[in-house]
Amino acid sequence: MGSTSRPLISQQIINEATEWAIMHGVAFRQADDTARHCPFSIAPMTMDRSMFEHLRKVTPLITKLISNVSEDHDFLQSALAEVAKADPFFARLLSLHQQAQGDTEHRHNPARKPLLLMRTDFMDDRQYGAKIIEFNGIAAGMAPFGQRATEFHAFMREQFPDVYQEWIADRHSMPAENQGLEQLALAIAQAANSIAAAFSSEMPVPVETTQRKPTFLMVVQENEDNVFDQHLLELALQKRGLRTVRRTFEQLSSQLSTGDNKRLLLEGVGAIDVVYLRAGYQYADYYSPARAEAICCQTLSQTRLFIEQHHVAVNATFSQQLATSKTMQMLLTQMPEEDYARWGLTLEQAQLVKRVLAPMKPINPETIHWFNSQANQQQWVLKNQGEGGGHCIFADDISHKLAALAPHEYAAWSLMQRLEPRIREVPTIAVRDSKQTQVNHLVSEIGLFTAFYDGKPVTEMDGYAGYLIRSKPASENEGGIHSGKGILDSLALIN
Repeated sequence: MGSTSRPLISQQIINEATEWAIMHGVAFRQADDTARHCPFSIAPMTMDRSMFEHLRKVTPLITKLISNVSEDHDFLQSALAEVAKADPFFARLLSLHQQAQGDTEHRHNPARKPLLLMRTDFMDDRQYGAKIIEFNGIAAGMAPFGQRATEFHAFMREQFPDVYQEWIADRHSMPAENQGLEQLALAIAQAANSIAAAFSSEMPVPVETTQRKPTFLMVVQENEDNVFDQHLLELALQKRGLRTVRRTFEQLSSQLSTGDNKRLLLEGVGAIDVVYLRAGYQYADYYSPARAEAICCQTLSQTRLFIEQHHVAVNATFSQQLATSKTMQMLLTQMPEEDYARWGLTLEQAQLVKRVLAPMKPINPETIHWFNSQANQQQWVLKNQGEGGGHCIFADDISHKLAALAPHEYAAWSLMQRLEPRIREVPTIAVRDSKQTQVNHLVSEIGLFTAFYDGKPVTEMDGYAGYLIRSKPASENEGGIHSGKGILDSLALIN
């Protein structure tokens, strides 16, 4: 990252840009209840239109695959059993999944309806083309920020065309449409209306309650700072006629109850139609310091199980969280294309999906020996089951970590081919805390959003629902907007 002493863009323009971001909710909440704008680029990254269209085509197929894998409950239990022995949190998830579904002998059709809101993250490798980094099936947020970044760059293009043209990588590129916020709101609203309609047709209700709004419950972390992205989604849902409420697992543990026909009821609110988990991907989300529990996090994780035992649309179900895990990604990568037929994909569709899966290897004595004696260690990354940033180990650190692992821990880890993304040829301006910095070597990660309800696509674009671009200096490993060195970006297409 390089910078100059003189401002590259006038401070007035930077101020207007950051004010636009805060005014439109592209911000994080601070501890003192003020807002800090998300870091962002001043102009979009570029991509060949054909590459983007390919990703738009293949990503709903990936979601169809994951959706069907997630409802193949016996497969999930058998395929992921070894990981459960290696990772306590994963063991908890698998146990809760089994409780929700019943064992193999007594498998039952769960009352809950799966709403898969998924973000599939890709990187455009210099040699191999676009490859998947990971699936995000729980707390797969930031579609609102993705759409807002596209709108922000449109603002820059209209208001400050000279600045925009100076910093865009290709002046002939065209912005890629992005309706991530609107399409996810549409999908959630469809699910909510479906559940609400099922109950209104099942039973007579008093006249005064027939006009109740379908209700959306977002399960959130206590005192989190990434709330504006969540509120943007809630506002979009309210415009579509939904009532929105927010609760932590701790609050829900004493506020949920069961109504007629497995209706999920929330104290002081009434019936719930959709539950969307923005928490639940780590043990800390279920930990309550006020509870002295023999089994860590028992009460709050049972609250999540309670939700799934009701007739309500849920994202993410236990099944979806397991199906989007790193281990499942590895298993699908290693599987022959023909095996995807089990989950409804044609051979041609399976080949499209396989083409974007980067090579992965399980951790075992053979892999460790190969890695230490033959592999180019710079070309691999070691991953555990953790969600979000900070769970990857690179290069020379991998051998040290592998040596420190006990054999029973192997199954929680996997090696993945390290992607070498294309570097943006033209420098850009990154704006963080209202200060500008020129970044000379920027790489980008593109996350494509999809939405399926009860196994079927529920957006106006056959399941596709928009995108999120996060860019970072090529020298940085952690590219998260929230937890790393990343900046919010958008996409312009080159014909």
